[in-house]
Amino acid sequence: MQYRTLTKNAKQTAFGTLLSRILGYIRDMLVANFFGAGVFADAFYAAFRIPNLFRRIFGEGAFSAAFIPVFTEYIHTKGKSETQNFLNVVFSALVLVLVIASVLGIFFSPFLVKAIAWGFANNPEKMQLTVELTKLMFPFICFICLAAFLSAVLNVLHSFFLSAFAPSALSISEIFYMLSVAPFLIEQNQIKGLAVSVIFGGFLHLLVQYPKLRFFGFHLKFKFNFNHPALKKVFFLMVPSVLGLSVDQINSFIDTICGSFLESGSITSLYYSNRIMQLPLAIFGIALASVSLPTLSESYVQKDISSFKKSLNFSIRLSLFALLPSMLGLSAIGFEAVRLLFERGHFDISNSIMTSTALFYYSLGLPAYSASKIFANAFYAFQDTKTPVKMAAWSMIAHVFLCVVLMRPLGVGGLAFATSIASYLNTFLLIFYLNKKIGSFGFKQIWYCVGKTFISSTLGAIAAFFAVKLCSNLLINVPIAILSAIVVFFLLSKLLKSEELEAFLSTLKTSK
Repeated sequence: MQYRTLTKNAKQTAFGTLLSRILGYIRDMLVANFFGAGVFADAFYAAFRIPNLFRRIFGEGAFSAAFIPVFTEYIHTKGKSETQNFLNVVFSALVLVLVIASVLGIFFSPFLVKAIAWGFANNPEKMQLTVELTKLMFPFICFICLAAFLSAVLNVLHSFFLSAFAPSALSISEIFYMLSVAPFLIEQNQIKGLAVSVIFGGFLHLLVQYPKLRFFGFHLKFKFNFNHPALKKVFFLMVPSVLGLSVDQINSFIDTICGSFLESGSITSLYYSNRIMQLPLAIFGIALASVSLPTLSESYVQKDISSFKKSLNFSIRLSLFALLPSMLGLSAIGFEAVRLLFERGHFDISNSIMTSTALFYYSLGLPAYSASKIFANAFYAFQDTKTPVKMAAWSMIAHVFLCVVLMRPLGVGGLAFATSIASYLNTFLLIFYLNKKIGSFGFKQIWYCVGKTFISSTLGAIAAFFAVKLCSNLLINVPIAILSAIVVFFLLSKLLKSEELEAFLSTLKTSK
C-alpha cells in the first residue's frame, strides 16, 4: 500500500513536471532563436544564476528540507489551529528575509556579478549588461521562494500535481513576452524585457497555488513571532543545510566563473545542455525525491524504520530504472537532440556542437544527481541536516578542483564532467554514512536493479544510435530513435523480469 501511494504521488509529480518542462523547452527555443548563444544570452543566463541561488536557499532547497519534516510533525501531532499559527509565523519571517535579501541583492549586484563572471571583465559592455539584468531580476526571488514555500506545504498535504506544474508560469510569462512584445524592441531592450517577464512569471507561480492552500482549509497572514519554537527549529535545521542543498547552484556558479574564461557562448551552452539533461531528471529523479521526503518524514514521525528503509530502497530503484536509460540515451543521440531543439535563428551548428559536448558529460551523472537527492532526503527526514552538508562540502571541493583541471583540455565538456564526477562522490559518501546510521536498506536488490537496467539500457541506446542515422530529417529521426530505445528497453526489461518494470506499469494503472 505504501508503494502504491508513493508511486501514485510520483506519477502526479512527473506528469505536472512533464507539462511544465514542455513549456520550458518552448521558452528556451524562443530564447535561442532570438539571441543564439552569444553576448546577450550569456549575460542573461549569468545574471539569472544569482537569484536562482537564493531560490535554492530560501525556496525549494535548504528551506524546504528543513520545513517539510517539521510541518509533517505538526500535521500529525498538533491541532489545526497550532499548525495554522506555525504557517503564519514561517510565512511572515520568510517574507521579511526575502525583502531584505532583494534590496541588498540589487544594491550589491555589481559585486555579485564580478564574483561569478569575472571573465566578463574583458568585455565591459557585457559586464554592465549582466549587472543591469541582475538588478532587474532580483525581485523574482520574493515571489519564487514564497511559491516554493506553498509547494512544500501542498506536498505534505499530498497534493503534488499543482506544485509540479506551477513552475510553468515562468515559461508562460516569457513565451507571451517573446511572442507579443519582444519583436517590437531592439535587441538590448529585448533581453531586458525578458528579465522583467521573469518577475511576472514568479508572481504567477505564487498566485496559482494559493487557492489550493485555501481548499485544504489553510490561509496565510502576517504574524511575527520570532520566539516560536517551531520557527527556531526550522532555522537551526536550515542553517547547516544551506550549503548542502545549494551545492548544485554553487557548482553552477563555479561553472559560470570558469565558463566566462572560455569562448563566447560557453555559459549559454552549459545552460541549454543542463536544461536537456534536467528533463528526465525532473520527471523521474526530482519527482521521486519530492514525494520521498514527505513519505520518509511520516515514517520517521511514526517510528516505523522498516517502512522507512523500504520506501528509500523503492525510491532509489525506481529512480535508477528511469535514469540509467536516460543517461545512455542522451549519450547516444544528444547531438541530434540539440540540433532539433535549438538549431535555428541565431543558434548555429557550432553552438550545437558545444552544447551537445556539455550534454554528453552532464548526462553521465544523471543517476547520481537523483540518488544523492533521495539519500539526502533520508537524512532530512531524521531532521539531520549536518551530515548531508559535510558530504556536499567534500563534493564541492572536488568539483572546483576538477573544473580547473578539466576545463582546458575538454572546454565546456570538462565543466560538465566535473559536475558529474562530484555528484557520484556525494552519492557514495551519503550511502556510506546512511548505512552506518540505519543499517542495510537492501543493497543486493539495488545492485540487481542496476545490472538488469544497464543491460537493457545499453542495447536500447545502441538501437537509438543507429535509428537516428536513418535519414537527414531530424524531425523524423529523433522521435524514431527515442521510440526504438524505449521499445528495446522495455522488451529486455520484461525478459529479465525486472521488478521495477512491474512497479512502473502498475503505477500507470493506479487510479486517482
